[in-house]
Amino acid sequence: MQTRLSNSPLIDRLLPAPRTALFGMDGYYVWCPSMIRAEGCYHLFASRWPSHGESGQEDLSGYRLASEVVHAVSDSPVGPFQFESVALSGRGAGNWDAQMCHNPKILRCGDLFVLFYLGSDSPTGLRKIGIATARSPYGPWERRSSALELTPDANNPAPLAFDDGSIMLAFRDEKLRMHIARAPRLDGPYTITSFDIYPQAKLEDPDLFFSDNEYNIVMEDNEGFLTGGYRHGGHLVSSDANVWAPARPRKVYTHTVDFDDGTVVTFDRRERPELFSDTDGLKGHSPATNLLTGVALSGKSWCLVQPIAAV
Repeated sequence: MQTRLSNSPLIDRLLPAPRTALFGMDGYYVWCPSMIRAEGCYHLFASRWPSHGESGQEDLSGYRLASEVVHAVSDSPVGPFQFESVALSGRGAGNWDAQMCHNPKILRCGDLFVLFYLGSDSPTGLRKIGIATARSPYGPWERRSSALELTPDANNPAPLAFDDGSIMLAFRDEKLRMHIARAPRLDGPYTITSFDIYPQAKLEDPDLFFSDNEYNIVMEDNEGFLTGGYRHGGHLVSSDANVWAPARPRKVYTHTVDFDDGTVVTFDRRERPELFSDTDGLKGHSPATNLLTGVALSGKSWCLVQPIAAV
Protein backbone atom coordinates (compact mmCIF):
# COMPACT_ATOMS: atom_id res chain seq x y z
CA MET A 1 0.00 0.00 0.00
CA GLN A 2 1.25 3.49 -0.85
CA THR A 3 0.11 6.97 0.10
CA ARG A 4 -1.88 8.53 -2.75
CA LEU A 5 -0.91 12.12 -2.11
CA SER A 6 -2.09 13.30 -5.52
CA ASN A 7 -5.65 11.93 -5.19
CA SER A 8 -6.06 12.82 -1.53
CA PRO A 9 -3.87 15.84 -0.71
CA LEU A 10 -1.92 15.55 2.50
CA ILE A 11 -2.71 19.13 3.50
CA ASP A 12 -6.42 18.18 3.54
CA ARG A 13 -5.77 15.10 5.70
CA LEU A 14 -3.93 16.77 8.57
CA LEU A 15 -5.87 16.05 11.77
CA PRO A 16 -6.00 18.01 15.04
CA ALA A 17 -2.94 17.29 17.15
CA PRO A 18 -3.11 16.39 20.85
CA ARG A 19 -1.15 18.65 23.17
CA THR A 20 0.92 15.62 24.18
CA ALA A 21 2.34 15.67 20.63
CA LEU A 22 4.47 18.73 21.48
CA PHE A 23 7.92 17.74 22.77
CA GLY A 24 9.95 20.51 24.36
CA MET A 25 12.61 20.84 27.05
CA ASP A 26 12.94 23.60 29.63
CA GLY A 27 15.98 25.78 28.95
CA TYR A 28 16.45 24.52 25.40
CA TYR A 29 15.32 25.12 21.88
CA VAL A 30 14.17 21.80 20.46
CA TRP A 31 14.02 21.26 16.70
CA CYS A 32 14.58 18.78 13.83
CA PRO A 33 12.26 15.85 14.75
CA SER A 34 12.79 12.41 13.27
CA MET A 35 11.03 9.28 14.54
CA ILE A 36 11.11 5.51 14.21
CA ARG A 37 9.09 2.68 15.79
CA ALA A 38 11.26 -0.06 17.31
CA GLU A 39 11.57 -2.29 20.36
CA GLY A 40 7.98 -1.74 21.40
CA CYS A 41 7.87 2.07 21.44
CA TYR A 42 8.36 5.24 19.44
CA HIS A 43 11.79 6.81 19.36
CA LEU A 44 11.98 10.53 18.66
CA PHE A 45 15.35 12.04 17.79
CA ALA A 46 15.71 15.82 17.82
CA SER A 47 18.20 18.67 18.10
CA ARG A 48 18.49 20.83 21.18
CA TRP A 49 20.66 23.76 22.26
CA PRO A 50 20.46 26.24 25.16
CA SER A 51 17.88 29.00 24.81
CA HIS A 52 18.52 32.58 25.86
CA GLY A 53 16.31 35.65 25.61
CA GLU A 54 12.86 36.02 24.15
CA SER A 55 13.47 36.09 20.40
CA GLY A 56 13.15 32.68 18.74
CA GLN A 57 14.17 34.15 15.38
CA GLU A 58 17.69 35.02 16.55
CA ASP A 59 18.18 32.22 19.04
CA LEU A 60 17.29 29.44 16.61
CA SER A 61 20.59 30.23 14.88
CA GLY A 62 22.42 29.27 18.09
CA TYR A 63 22.49 25.65 16.97
CA ARG A 64 25.87 26.32 15.36
CA LEU A 65 27.43 26.79 18.81
CA ALA A 66 26.20 23.85 20.84
CA SER A 67 23.51 21.74 19.22
CA GLU A 68 23.31 18.08 20.21
CA VAL A 69 21.06 15.21 19.17
CA VAL A 70 18.74 13.93 21.88
CA HIS A 71 16.59 10.80 22.14
CA ALA A 72 13.09 10.66 23.64
CA VAL A 73 10.61 7.77 23.83
CA SER A 74 6.84 7.29 23.98
CA ASP A 75 4.29 4.49 23.91
CA SER A 76 2.35 6.48 21.30
CA PRO A 77 3.40 8.29 18.12
CA VAL A 78 1.75 11.45 19.49
CA GLY A 79 3.40 11.34 22.91
CA PRO A 80 3.88 12.25 25.59
CA PHE A 81 7.62 11.86 24.98
CA GLN A 82 10.10 11.34 27.77
CA PHE A 83 13.71 12.43 27.43
CA GLU A 84 15.98 9.38 27.36
CA SER A 85 19.54 10.52 26.61
CA VAL A 86 21.91 12.62 24.55
CA ALA A 87 22.67 10.50 21.51
CA LEU A 88 25.30 12.69 19.81
CA SER A 89 27.18 15.86 20.72
CA GLY A 90 30.27 17.66 19.47
CA ARG A 91 33.38 15.48 19.73
CA GLY A 92 35.91 18.28 20.21
CA ALA A 93 38.96 19.50 18.33
CA GLY A 94 40.28 17.33 15.54
CA ASN A 95 36.92 15.94 14.45
CA TRP A 96 34.70 17.04 11.56
CA ASP A 97 31.79 17.29 14.04
CA ALA A 98 33.85 18.97 16.75
CA GLN A 99 31.50 21.89 17.46
CA MET A 100 27.97 20.48 17.20
CA CYS A 101 25.66 17.71 15.99
CA HIS A 102 22.35 18.72 14.48
CA ASN A 103 19.40 17.81 12.22
CA PRO A 104 19.14 14.03 12.80
CA LYS A 105 17.35 11.65 10.44
CA ILE A 106 16.78 8.17 11.85
CA LEU A 107 16.21 5.07 9.74
CA ARG A 108 16.89 1.35 9.77
CA CYS A 109 19.25 -0.30 7.29
CA GLY A 110 19.22 -4.06 7.71
CA ASP A 111 20.20 -4.82 11.31
CA LEU A 112 21.48 -1.30 11.95
CA PHE A 113 19.80 1.85 13.17
CA VAL A 114 21.30 4.79 11.35
CA LEU A 115 21.43 8.48 12.24
CA PHE A 116 22.26 10.85 9.42
CA TYR A 117 23.18 14.21 10.94
CA LEU A 118 25.17 17.34 10.24
CA GLY A 119 28.14 18.69 12.11
CA SER A 120 30.72 21.44 12.01
CA ASP A 121 34.21 21.91 13.37
CA SER A 122 33.77 25.59 14.32
CA PRO A 123 30.93 28.02 15.13
CA THR A 124 31.23 29.66 11.69
CA GLY A 125 32.57 26.67 9.76
CA LEU A 126 31.06 24.77 6.86
CA ARG A 127 28.47 22.16 7.73
CA LYS A 128 28.99 18.52 6.76
CA ILE A 129 26.74 15.46 6.74
CA GLY A 130 27.80 12.24 8.44
CA ILE A 131 26.37 9.03 9.81
CA ALA A 132 26.32 7.13 13.09
CA THR A 133 25.11 3.55 13.56
CA ALA A 134 23.92 1.39 16.45
CA ARG A 135 22.31 -2.01 17.04
CA SER A 136 19.57 -0.38 19.11
CA PRO A 137 17.91 3.05 19.06
CA TYR A 138 19.25 3.39 22.61
CA GLY A 139 22.81 3.24 21.26
CA PRO A 140 25.72 3.23 21.75
CA TRP A 141 26.28 5.15 18.51
CA GLU A 142 29.37 4.52 16.41
CA ARG A 143 30.38 7.52 14.31
CA ARG A 144 32.46 7.53 11.16
CA SER A 145 35.76 9.37 11.29
CA SER A 146 34.94 11.56 8.30
CA ALA A 147 31.89 13.23 6.78
CA LEU A 148 30.31 12.28 3.46
CA GLU A 149 31.95 13.83 0.43
CA LEU A 150 29.24 16.03 -1.06
CA THR A 151 29.23 19.82 -1.65
CA PRO A 152 31.58 22.09 0.37
CA ASP A 153 28.65 23.01 2.64
CA ALA A 154 26.15 20.14 2.90
CA ASN A 155 23.06 20.49 5.08
CA ASN A 156 19.64 18.95 5.88
CA PRO A 157 20.19 15.24 5.08
CA ALA A 158 17.16 13.26 3.89
CA PRO A 159 18.07 9.61 3.24
CA LEU A 160 15.97 6.93 1.57
CA ALA A 161 17.15 3.32 1.96
CA PHE A 162 16.38 0.47 -0.43
CA ASP A 163 16.15 -3.28 0.07
CA ASP A 164 19.43 -3.84 -1.79
CA GLY A 165 21.30 -1.67 0.71
CA SER A 166 21.68 1.34 -1.59
CA ILE A 167 20.90 4.87 -0.41
CA MET A 168 19.41 7.94 -2.05
CA LEU A 169 20.09 11.22 -0.25
CA ALA A 170 18.46 14.61 -0.70
CA PHE A 171 20.32 17.56 0.82
CA ARG A 172 20.86 21.26 0.27
CA ASP A 173 23.86 23.57 0.15
CA GLU A 174 24.54 27.02 1.64
CA LYS A 175 22.67 28.73 -1.22
CA LEU A 176 19.49 26.73 -0.49
CA ARG A 177 19.87 24.64 -3.64
CA MET A 178 18.53 21.09 -3.31
CA HIS A 179 20.55 18.14 -4.66
CA ILE A 180 20.18 14.35 -4.94
CA ALA A 181 23.02 11.90 -4.30
CA ARG A 182 23.16 8.11 -4.53
CA ALA A 183 25.39 5.46 -2.98
CA PRO A 184 25.57 1.69 -3.50
CA ARG A 185 25.79 1.19 0.27
CA LEU A 186 25.44 3.15 3.47
CA ASP A 187 29.10 4.14 3.78
CA GLY A 188 29.25 5.35 0.18
CA PRO A 189 30.74 6.55 -2.00
CA TYR A 190 28.00 9.13 -2.61
CA THR A 191 27.69 10.55 -6.10
CA ILE A 192 25.56 13.63 -6.79
CA THR A 193 23.20 12.65 -9.61
CA SER A 194 20.94 15.72 -9.76
CA PHE A 195 22.08 19.27 -8.98
CA ASP A 196 19.72 22.09 -8.01
CA ILE A 197 16.55 20.10 -8.62
CA TYR A 198 14.21 23.12 -8.55
CA PRO A 199 16.16 26.34 -9.27
CA GLN A 200 12.98 28.44 -9.26
CA ALA A 201 12.93 28.41 -5.44
CA LYS A 202 15.19 28.34 -2.40
CA LEU A 203 14.50 25.08 -0.55
CA GLU A 204 15.62 23.45 2.70
CA ASP A 205 14.68 20.74 5.21
CA PRO A 206 13.82 17.96 2.73
CA ASP A 207 12.18 14.63 3.52
CA LEU A 208 12.49 12.05 0.74
CA PHE A 209 10.08 9.17 0.17
CA PHE A 210 8.56 6.93 -2.51
CA SER A 211 4.80 6.90 -3.10
CA ASP A 212 2.40 6.33 -5.99
CA ASN A 213 5.25 4.94 -8.10
CA GLU A 214 7.23 8.16 -7.93
CA TYR A 215 9.78 9.90 -5.75
CA ASN A 216 8.56 12.67 -3.49
CA ILE A 217 10.23 15.42 -1.48
CA VAL A 218 8.45 17.57 1.08
CA MET A 219 10.44 20.54 2.27
CA GLU A 220 10.38 24.10 3.57
CA ASP A 221 9.79 26.66 0.81
CA ASN A 222 12.16 29.28 2.18
CA GLU A 223 10.88 32.34 0.27
CA GLY A 224 7.47 31.10 -0.88
CA PHE A 225 8.22 30.80 -4.61
CA LEU A 226 6.97 27.19 -4.74
CA THR A 227 3.95 27.36 -2.42
CA GLY A 228 3.05 31.03 -2.34
CA GLY A 229 3.56 31.02 1.45
CA TYR A 230 6.74 32.15 3.24
CA ARG A 231 8.40 29.06 4.76
CA HIS A 232 5.34 26.89 4.11
CA GLY A 233 5.70 23.20 3.33
CA GLY A 234 6.25 22.39 -0.35
CA HIS A 235 6.06 19.17 -2.35
CA LEU A 236 8.01 18.05 -5.44
CA VAL A 237 7.65 14.79 -7.39
CA SER A 238 9.78 12.88 -9.90
CA SER A 239 9.58 9.61 -11.82
CA ASP A 240 13.37 9.11 -11.82
CA ALA A 241 14.69 11.37 -9.00
CA ASN A 242 16.51 13.42 -11.63
CA VAL A 243 13.84 15.74 -13.09
CA TRP A 244 11.52 17.26 -10.48
CA ALA A 245 8.28 19.21 -10.73
CA PRO A 246 5.69 20.60 -8.30
CA ALA A 247 3.11 18.15 -7.01
CA ARG A 248 -0.61 18.86 -7.24
CA PRO A 249 -1.20 20.46 -4.86
CA ARG A 250 2.27 21.80 -4.22
CA LYS A 251 1.62 22.88 -0.60
CA VAL A 252 1.77 20.37 2.28
CA TYR A 253 1.24 22.55 5.37
CA THR A 254 1.05 26.11 6.64
CA HIS A 255 2.12 27.54 10.01
CA THR A 256 -1.37 27.10 11.48
CA VAL A 257 -2.13 23.95 13.49
CA ASP A 258 -5.46 22.75 14.92
CA PHE A 259 -5.28 21.01 18.30
CA ASP A 260 -7.78 18.49 19.62
CA ASP A 261 -8.69 20.78 22.56
CA GLY A 262 -10.29 23.16 20.06
CA THR A 263 -7.45 25.69 19.99
CA VAL A 264 -5.81 26.90 16.80
CA VAL A 265 -2.22 28.15 16.84
CA THR A 266 -0.36 29.99 14.10
CA PHE A 267 3.33 29.46 14.86
CA ASP A 268 6.04 31.99 14.08
CA ARG A 269 8.00 29.26 12.32
CA ARG A 270 7.25 25.72 11.20
CA GLU A 271 10.09 23.78 9.57
CA ARG A 272 11.92 20.44 9.29
CA PRO A 273 9.04 18.32 7.90
CA GLU A 274 9.22 14.54 8.11
CA LEU A 275 6.52 12.08 7.10
CA PHE A 276 6.42 9.22 9.61
CA SER A 277 4.95 5.83 8.68
CA ASP A 278 3.61 3.82 11.61
CA THR A 279 4.13 0.54 9.77
CA ASP A 280 6.66 -2.25 9.60
CA GLY A 281 7.62 -1.28 6.05
CA LEU A 282 10.92 0.17 4.93
CA LYS A 283 10.96 3.80 6.02
CA GLY A 284 10.01 6.15 3.23
CA HIS A 285 8.15 3.46 1.28
CA SER A 286 5.00 3.12 3.39
CA PRO A 287 1.84 5.17 4.02
CA ALA A 288 2.37 8.34 6.04
CA THR A 289 0.51 8.41 9.35
CA ASN A 290 2.04 11.52 10.94
CA LEU A 291 3.67 14.78 9.91
CA LEU A 292 6.58 15.83 12.13
CA THR A 293 7.77 19.44 12.18
CA GLY A 294 9.67 21.83 14.38
CA VAL A 295 7.47 24.72 15.55
CA ALA A 296 8.40 28.01 17.25
CA LEU A 297 6.29 30.66 18.98
CA SER A 298 7.34 33.67 21.04
CA GLY A 299 10.88 32.52 21.67
CA LYS A 300 10.06 28.88 22.47
CA SER A 301 10.19 25.80 20.26
CA TRP A 302 8.96 22.21 20.17
CA CYS A 303 8.83 19.14 18.00
CA LEU A 304 5.26 18.50 16.85
CA VAL A 305 3.78 15.18 15.68
CA GLN A 306 0.51 15.78 13.80
CA PRO A 307 -1.73 12.83 12.82
CA ILE A 308 -2.66 12.28 9.17
CA ALA A 309 -5.99 10.73 8.16
CA ALA A 310 -5.74 7.53 6.12
CA VAL A 311 -6.45 7.64 2.40
